[in-house]
Amino acid sequence: MKKAILILSMLVLFVGCQSQISSRYTYQPPGQINDGFVTGSLDEVNMDKRLIKRAVERIRDGRHGEVHSMLIYRDGKLVVEEYFPGHQYQWDAPKHYGEWVNWDRNMAHCVHSVTKSITSLCIGIAVEKGFIDSVQQSIFDYLPEYDFLETAGREYITIEHLLTMTSGLAWDEWGAPLTSIKNDQIAIYFSGMTPVEYSLGASLFAPPGAHFNYSGGNMEILNAILKNATGGMTLEEFSAEYLFRPLNIETFDWWLKYQTGEAHAAGGVKMIPRDMVKIGVAMLEHLNGKGRKMLSDEWISNCAEPYGGNHSIKVPGEDLGRVGYGYTWWTKQYSATGLMFSALGWGGQKIVVIPEFNAVVVFTGGNYTSKVKQYRILKNYILAAMG
Repeated sequence: MKKAILILSMLVLFVGCQSQISSRYTYQPPGQINDGFVTGSLDEVNMDKRLIKRAVERIRDGRHGEVHSMLIYRDGKLVVEEYFPGHQYQWDAPKHYGEWVNWDRNMAHCVHSVTKSITSLCIGIAVEKGFIDSVQQSIFDYLPEYDFLETAGREYITIEHLLTMTSGLAWDEWGAPLTSIKNDQIAIYFSGMTPVEYSLGASLFAPPGAHFNYSGGNMEILNAILKNATGGMTLEEFSAEYLFRPLNIETFDWWLKYQTGEAHAAGGVKMIPRDMVKIGVAMLEHLNGKGRKMLSDEWISNCAEPYGGNHSIKVPGEDLGRVGYGYTWWTKQYSATGLMFSALGWGGQKIVVIPEFNAVVVFTGGNYTSKVKQYRILKNYILAAMG
């Protein structure tokens, strides 16, 4: 009996040691490939390798749930690119977990509500190119086929109200799980209506501009506005021509469609993490007065700063604390002088722009039914490593 206990103890010790060995990490700069990025080392951008090493080891140990990738861009160089094993997304599976895979740089990831930020950038580009005159316009200026809904206060909804989640239209995306028909993001699929009919047909629960309410439905209305304003270009076509290709983004997939054929403007894109970084870099370079100017300075400022009363918002399932909301980008005051803004997606998808440190951080993940713990990585390790 004593011998069996001794063998069992040694086995437990051996497994524990193996686990520690497997989580040990040696930093290597990202590989230089022909995708437009200049890569470099942490030393070149004055970042503390010890803290980044610790962050990667904690992710490998599972202390932050399922993190599938972590990329860091600073001072013009991609300096961290790490991938981790985890589940692909599958809506109708337990915990929304599909196949277990070893994520790598060539695998496109569902970015979920990061799509909202991409859709809003397309609206900004449409304004800059003159397809849309102003975000202060009534939405019905571009929705003549839905003029029968221009009643009961909806006539006061502007494009800006959709961008800032202040349309006042009733929509419940946070009050029920994304497996429930009680969640409007699910109910819209089974309604038998077009996405605009479902979203715009809802009653007003508050005057437009008065109250924040997170709504994928607002994005579907913006999708229809974009199509009408551009003479029939779909969101897939517009984003490819005016956003993705100018940024040298080739791997994207509007994979999620409604039964009526429209792309899911609130959460239907797949992208590779390096291309997510490119979106963040474009925003950062706009603020720095560099790079390709696709959007106005005012538009970028409206993404990076909270709109009106959009302050102190608690995002379910995130460890971000209280945040603000601008033109579909989340804002966070992380220090006395530091303000970051982010595109966020369900499960731990993030494009984080950090102007103070001239940096962009990207995460992908699979924490669909558990709390996302990435802000702890960002604050305690990445921001700390930047000084």
